[in-house]
Amino acid sequence: MTASTSRVSRFRSLEFILGAFLTTVICLAVLFSDLLFPGGADKIDLMARLAKPFASAAHPFGTDPLGRDVLARVVAGGKISLLVGISSVLGAVVIGVLVGLVAGYYRGFWDMLVMRFADIQLAMPFILLAITFIAIVGGSLTNTIILLIVSQWVQYARLVRGSVLTLREREFILSARAIGVKDWRIIVQHLLPNLLGPVIVLMTLNVANNILLESSLTFLGMGVDPTIPSWGGMLADGRTYLQTAWWVSVFPGIAILLTVLGLNLLGDWLRDSLDPTGRTSR
Repeated sequence: MTASTSRVSRFRSLEFILGAFLTTVICLAVLFSDLLFPGGADKIDLMARLAKPFASAAHPFGTDPLGRDVLARVVAGGKISLLVGISSVLGAVVIGVLVGLVAGYYRGFWDMLVMRFADIQLAMPFILLAITFIAIVGGSLTNTIILLIVSQWVQYARLVRGSVLTLREREFILSARAIGVKDWRIIVQHLLPNLLGPVIVLMTLNVANNILLESSLTFLGMGVDPTIPSWGGMLADGRTYLQTAWWVSVFPGIAILLTVLGLNLLGDWLRDSLDPTGRTSR
C-alpha cells in the first residue's frame, strides 16, 4: 500500500467520518443559531408550556416549563459549552506548553519546582479544587473557564516536558547547539514542531472533557449563570420534571453525548494518524 493510498484510507475510517460529521453538524448549528431561531432561546410562551416533542412543527423538541422552545435552547446552549471547552483548552495549552518547554529544556531548579507543583495539583481532586475556587471568586462563565485552565495546564506541561527531555538529546538538537543556534530558536523551530502532534490529540480530547465538566459544574450550581442557556443548566432545570416532561433534560443530555462522542472519535483518529508506531491496521 502506497503512502497516498494509506492517507486516503485513513480519511475513510469510521472514526473520522462519524466524528467529523457529528462535530461539523453541531458546530454549524451553533454558529448559525441566530438564523435558525430568530426569536431566540428565551422567548416565553406560557400558553405552550410543557408541549410534548414531535407534536408540532413549531416546537419539534417540545417546550420547557416556561414555554421556551427546547430545540432553540439546546442549540443556544451549545454556544456556551463549546466556548468554555475551546477557550479553556487554548488557555491551558498556551500556559502548559510554555512551562513544559522551559522546564524540559533548561532542567535544574525550575524544572524541579514546576513538576513538584504539578504533582501536588494532580493529586488534588477536581471537585475539591472547583469548590474552593468557586467559593473564593464566585461562579460565572469567565471563572469557569479560568478554573478549567488552572486545573488542566499541568497535563500539557508534563506531556511537553517528557517529550522535550527525549528530544533535547537527539542529534539535530545537539548539532544546532554545536553551531551556536540560540536557545529560543531551538525551542521554537526544532522542539515545538515535533510536539504538536501529541498536544493536538490531547486538545481534542480535553475539549470534550471540558464540555462535560462545564455541564457538571453548572448542573451543581457552580458554573455558568443559570440565566444563560447552557446544557448543564438545562439538565438542572429539567430534573424535577423527569417523570412528567422528560424531554426538558433528555435532549440537552443527547446534545452533550453526541458532541463528546464526535470529539472523542476525532481525537482517537488523530492519535492513530499522528502516531505511526501506535497505529493499528484497519
